[in-house]
Amino acid sequence: MKHKGIEKADYSFIPHLQLKIRLICLLSVVAILLLVSYFLLMHYAVKTVAVEGNKHYSAQEIQNFVVKGYLGDNSLYLSLKYKNKEITDIPFIETMDVNVVSNDTIKIMVYEKSLAGYVEYLGRYMYFDNDGMIVEASKVTTSGIPQVTGLDFDHVVLYEKLPVSDDSVFRNILTITKLLNKYDVNCDKIQFDSNYNVTLGYKKVKVYLGKLENLDEKVMQLPYILPELEGKCGTLDLQNYSSDKKTISFEIEEG
Repeated sequence: MKHKGIEKADYSFIPHLQLKIRLICLLSVVAILLLVSYFLLMHYAVKTVAVEGNKHYSAQEIQNFVVKGYLGDNSLYLSLKYKNKEITDIPFIETMDVNVVSNDTIKIMVYEKSLAGYVEYLGRYMYFDNDGMIVEASKVTTSGIPQVTGLDFDHVVLYEKLPVSDDSVFRNILTITKLLNKYDVNCDKIQFDSNYNVTLGYKKVKVYLGKLENLDEKVMQLPYILPELEGKCGTLDLQNYSSDKKTISFEIEEG
């Protein structure tokens, strides 16, 4: 009796099936990644930009600094790029934070370098901080930061202290600028004479404070007096003003 042989099954198609399954899985993953990428690019495309904390640069200039380059208009990317990042390539800027307000709206918080004033040297405006350190050099002035004149120095080096004979002048400048900010007075010049008496510049009006005595009382009067002198040219003398002796005079000069 002859026994029939057992037929062997043909499994040669299995490797091809596995390859197809892997290829389908790979294409599916790629498709999902493309869809996610497309969603992130389109859903988080920046359309509205709010800027806060800027003084030296306009809001449009800050926006141009931030929203640029590859993925430069993606709010998620920008928030990661500028999180706790020190800015080294934009003068006057310490750091900038980008916060996602909504999917298409960002808010740029600008933290500018702390500047006490500037001196003019060889055609440049050299800005210094509260310690007298020169932190920036520029060809343009910045609104809200006073020019300081009357200081005696023979050279200026970026990122080094302004070489004056008496370092206490920087503490005096800091005191003056704090009071000006406190009383919302925007003087554009702080002038020292050889005895370190102080004169403030406000448009065409000079405010002579004299010695740094009773300074708070003197500066406190400026928000009330200066608007009355708008358009006039002359010297407002407050050197002898105090809470006890309210001596004020204004000498008109030719404009």
